Amino acid sequence: MANKVTICSLDTTLLPKLKQNEIRDLLVRLKNGEEKVREQLIIGNLRLVLSVLQKYWAHKALTDDLFQIGCLGLIKAIDNFDLKHNVRFSTYAVPMIIGEIRRYLRDTNSLRVARSIRDTAYKVLKTREELERTGSEEVGLEDISKRLNLPLSEVACALDAVSAPISLYEPVFGANGDEILLVDQLYDEKQTGEIMDEHIALEAAMERLGERERKILYLRYYKGHTQTEISHEVGISQAQVSRLEKAALSDIRAYIS
Repeated sequence: MANKVTICSLDTTLLPKLKQNEIRDLLVRLKNGEEKVREQLIIGNLRLVLSVLQKYWAHKALTDDLFQIGCLGLIKAIDNFDLKHNVRFSTYAVPMIIGEIRRYLRDTNSLRVARSIRDTAYKVLKTREELERTGSEEVGLEDISKRLNLPLSEVACALDAVSAPISLYEPVFGANGDEILLVDQLYDEKQTGEIMDEHIALEAAMERLGERERKILYLRYYKGHTQTEISHEVGISQAQVSRLEKAALSDIRAYIS
């Protein structure tokens, strides 16, 4: 089978698919003491773990480990899901699975980070997950800072300290099957002619942006400011800075491609 994928000796094409009403019925039976349906719930929702793993393709060497860690998150979601809330199980389970995988990657990071910073980062990540589950708006660092009563700079530094290193072969842009890797964006002094053409095209693309978007990109990529620093200078939230930055970069790529 061309689409066959085996993880932890498990043929993922054979995994069953449960409908929402089937999942809820099984959860009700589990809460009523029918422990035998627990395994059925786990196997029937393993596709949620697989969907999350797609976001961590850069860690292909750890696929089996991440799958097992994701399964732990799934089990926690099954055990802690509250039927009183009118929410789909997947909506609750996916953040739990992501949280377990992130914690695993953070704890196995080869870079040594002070215990106090790691503890702060754990609180920050946990708070962000809680806010994302309970709120409808995008959660910014300011929201986490207020909830934890911590300085904004401390929250940002804690997150930066535990972020997994990015591979040089991480894709930074993809369209129509073509990917641009991070390594492709590294400066090469030998390519002066191509770089000059790129600069001209980039300047033309920048002129098409609004004044605020140009300022954000200037502060971000010319001055090296963080999104949090830019949010203070521009007078908008960090989440808004992130959205405007992504939209501006998308417009530029579309123009120069």
